[in-house]
Amino acid sequence: MASLLRFLGLGAPAPRAEGDTAAVRRIAEKLEALEPGTARYVAAFAYVLARVASADLEVSEAEVDEMARVVEVMAQLPPDVAELVVQIARTQAKVLGSTENYVVTREFKRISTPEQRADLLRCLFRIAGADDHISAEESAEIFVIGEELGFGRNEVNAVRLEFREKLSELKKRGA
Repeated sequence: MASLLRFLGLGAPAPRAEGDTAAVRRIAEKLEALEPGTARYVAAFAYVLARVASADLEVSEAEVDEMARVVEVMAQLPPDVAELVVQIARTQAKVLGSTENYVVTREFKRISTPEQRADLLRCLFRIAGADDHISAEESAEIFVIGEELGFGRNEVNAVRLEFREKLSELKKRGA
């Protein structure tokens, strides 16, 4: 694989596409079989999922498994490739998070349709709730991402209500 050769210093670096970020490029390199624009889309999508999963500083196995399922289905990837994409996205979000979070989300907004952004928003709640618990930190991060994607608070709240049984603040009140 060409990206492995580049890692070993034996190949030229991939050309940088407009709006690309380091995190998106690293994931996209692993998706070389896909059209470059599709690979960037999948990379950004996976990165934003990882951003939410790690918002509370704990990424459960249920969250990782759900991220892999979502990426596999959304990108029509083999399970092992989807798992690799998720692992790379998690590492990139952890290492580059404070630097690239907004940039990657802005790139996703630029390359996606309104319907794809709405799908991502719903997936963010699915990932956060995969362990049957959406923490206040995860919920807050989803609101930030929703705003970065161009959604208003009411739009994010409408999706959030679909997952109310998993919201930690409602569980505490017994609602």
